[in-house]
Amino acid sequence: MAGLFDKQADMYSDARPTYPIQWYSKLASLTTHHSLAWDVGTGNGQAAINVAEHYEQVIGTDVSQAQLERAMPDPRVRYIHTPLTTNEYDLVSLVGGENSVDLITVAQAVHWFDLPSFYSLVSRLLRKPGGVCAVWCYNNIIVSPAFDAAFEKFHDTTLPFWDGNIKHIFDGYKTLPFPFESVGLGSEGNPLALDIPKRLSFNGVLKMLKSWSAVITAKDQGVDLLSEDVVMELEAAWGGHNLVRDVTYKGFMLAGKVKL
Repeated sequence: MAGLFDKQADMYSDARPTYPIQWYSKLASLTTHHSLAWDVGTGNGQAAINVAEHYEQVIGTDVSQAQLERAMPDPRVRYIHTPLTTNEYDLVSLVGGENSVDLITVAQAVHWFDLPSFYSLVSRLLRKPGGVCAVWCYNNIIVSPAFDAAFEKFHDTTLPFWDGNIKHIFDGYKTLPFPFESVGLGSEGNPLALDIPKRLSFNGVLKMLKSWSAVITAKDQGVDLLSEDVVMELEAAWGGHNLVRDVTYKGFMLAGKVKL
């Protein structure tokens, strides 16, 4: 999995939407203390630097060294490479020790994790009481009837090339295990729906699609899902290469605290 995101690291930060700043202030308001946060699967750090607006220190970890090399610097954020071989004992020590973390965030990544192992780490690291874990994602983009239909047609061609865990994105985290007590921002089986507005050019859309792991996997297997004809069809449905549109990414969140 890490290799997939190494390959598209250069385009990843430009292609993906940023999350509304209100999300971070809301999550921060739910934690008792604001000393330490852990952003897991931090990638280029776009969530970590926003979390850092509310916490004294943020630890951003990722299995991809290539992503971390492109992470946004911030004096309150410390990035740590945690390859898949990193054991639970070392992770607990690297992040800050048991019962030390006020907020744990995972943006667009938890579906890749070994969930039992990750949730064990959450239970050990999260401050009790007063700590919160939040995971979120998005699975669709709403533009216009014409583009939405063309986008769905393209999306269908990617289905054979996604990793099995991607099903959790497709169903909006409705079936994602999340064994924590609700704090009012989505719970297991009932994620909170959230809109992510963005102003986007067609080139931005193309960058996003090229950063999809399924597109990378298909290309490695000799299948070009974004052939010239496909790109032209999407561009026509968009309304032309130079048109900039207001779009909405459809997001969803689960947040909770350790059950005592």
